[in-house]
Amino acid sequence: MSEKKEYPGIGRRTFMKAAFAGAGALAVPSAAAMNLLKADAEAATARMLPKKWDEETDVLVVGSGFAGLAAAAEAASRGSRTVILEKMPIYGGNSLINGGGYNAWTDKLKLRETLKRGEDSAELHLKDTLKGGDYYNDPALVKILVEGAPVALDWMLEEGDLKLKNVLIRIGGHSAYRDHVSIDGTGRGYIEAIKKIADRNGAKDMRLNNKITWIWRKDPQSPVLGVEVSSGKTRKNIRVRKGLVLASGGFGADVKMRQLFNPGISPQYNTTNQPGATGEVIRYAQAIGADALQLCFIQLYPTADPNGGTLDKYALYPSRMPSYGGVFVDFHGKRFVSELERRDVVSRAEMATGGKRAFTVFTDKMIPNVTTPEEVAEGIKSGRVWKADTLAELAKLIEVPPNVLEDTIAMHNQYIKEGKDPQFSKPITPQMQAIEAGPYYSVAQWPSVHHTMGGLRINPLAQVLDIWGDPIPKLYAAGEVAGGVHGTNRLGANATPDAVVFGRIAGANAAKEKA
Repeated sequence: MSEKKEYPGIGRRTFMKAAFAGAGALAVPSAAAMNLLKADAEAATARMLPKKWDEETDVLVVGSGFAGLAAAAEAASRGSRTVILEKMPIYGGNSLINGGGYNAWTDKLKLRETLKRGEDSAELHLKDTLKGGDYYNDPALVKILVEGAPVALDWMLEEGDLKLKNVLIRIGGHSAYRDHVSIDGTGRGYIEAIKKIADRNGAKDMRLNNKITWIWRKDPQSPVLGVEVSSGKTRKNIRVRKGLVLASGGFGADVKMRQLFNPGISPQYNTTNQPGATGEVIRYAQAIGADALQLCFIQLYPTADPNGGTLDKYALYPSRMPSYGGVFVDFHGKRFVSELERRDVVSRAEMATGGKRAFTVFTDKMIPNVTTPEEVAEGIKSGRVWKADTLAELAKLIEVPPNVLEDTIAMHNQYIKEGKDPQFSKPITPQMQAIEAGPYYSVAQWPSVHHTMGGLRINPLAQVLDIWGDPIPKLYAAGEVAGGVHGTNRLGANATPDAVVFGRIAGANAAKEKA
């Protein structure tokens, strides 16, 4: 962070207070709420603090995904009355439709050792994450992520009865097999595990269809006071005694906000996000002085369903099969990128092919390392997965030239045998298999807006920082609403540990605040 400037006789807090007071100089009542969203003085002070509170609680959590539930579980375990607000009619947010991956360099099950998937460490996970984000990440936050990931995973296994598949995946941008997969292959497994812990700890007060419409703060020196909430036609104000935890997710479903910060992510892109990922909480936090960073860093998921842009369980095969030998081909039947490249690299390479969809090719032998034969059979029945006895037949099904596909696979098989990929420099591992015998399978893929890496600036305590770099009293954030963890590009399966780890930190620290 650059050096903060001080002016003779004026501290930074005094300066902010004076600036805010100046904005409200037009005979504004003393009960005006802080609002930095508007430029003109009159509009900036149009919101008035509540004359009375409809309700109060110790800790208020906004959002019911990985981060929100983890925060609630920790806050309630420390004796704080905790309320969870969820704007959608169901809990879970984007976390519920997450791909079920969770990166941790170790775990109590010792999967890496029992499956013989090579070496890994916290240091290597840290190095991969920083490199994957082009070093725009905050190293202190990344260190907390990688060191806390195994602890949080064991917490869910032990206290939430989390079930994992007996697999371990290496996905794009990672240099080790560290991606754990929930038993159902979605984020629901983690959601239900954390919710079980939260319920047992006393955080049972979850309110669906409750959308916050403002965050109350008096001035730049005061703590957060509470929130305004809308539910149907009613509005109420909830006072926060200890802490407000923002865990509301990103803004991948908000085309206008995406365009504002990254015009290159055009409205034509589909999104894997649920419709509630609209980012208004970031704007409300900015209105009370919160700093935000890297909002232009928006990730495309390269292997979503080309038809609707959704992240179904079959869209996960392209990210997981390559660690066991799966191959990407374009509409010509040719490879176009290293299958273990980062998501942003793969997305750009797909779009550069000039087509409108690409494909992953894999075989029967690879399936047990990633999923189950039964799940693949369901995919075939639904039309999302193709199956053929020969490569030529598969090529006809996916409408690529048969002779080109056969040559591509033969060439890749040779790379596997030689242990070197001169075409795209993909790292070849002992776990990768050649595609030599059928039956053969394929699934279609195409980029879709997936994750917004930028968000509210936080410190290692998950406190939200103001534009001067100081913590806003009693305000915390975790998960996709917070920025600084992933840099330019989030490596696959890092989102879940990020949200759970920092959610736990936010909830614990909010509960420690004095009422």
